[in-house]
Amino acid sequence: MNNHSARLLSAYILLAVAASSPSIQALSKKESEEAGALLFREKGCSYCHGPAGQGTEKAPSLANVGKTRKPAEIANQIQNGGKTMPAFKTALTPDELSNVIAYLRAKHRPVPPPPPVYAPLSNPGQ
Repeated sequence: MNNHSARLLSAYILLAVAASSPSIQALSKKESEEAGALLFREKGCSYCHGPAGQGTEKAPSLANVGKTRKPAEIANQIQNGGKTMPAFKTALTPDELSNVIAYLRAKHRPVPPPPPVYAPLSNPGQ
């Protein structure tokens, strides 16, 4: 087999694999809101804004942010930060950012599951 034939065969195999792979489906609105709730906790938003975004001494309430700000404004604030809020531009993928915005704009915000509790490691030497 010559080099050209080998490249064609490789391209054909890649196309066949790609065609047989399951397509990535977009999350439903509810799934996006739930993913955003989990990200809100996991990315540290709740540390300053409180577990449900109710606000703390460190950061304001986000209870009405979905009513008072457009999605682009929320995205800008999250990505670029402001005043005392750090920028999260590099901490979130575009899909994650969309999910956090969906969570913040949700009429009935989902509650994320509790964080995992890890059992202490046993010490086999004792």
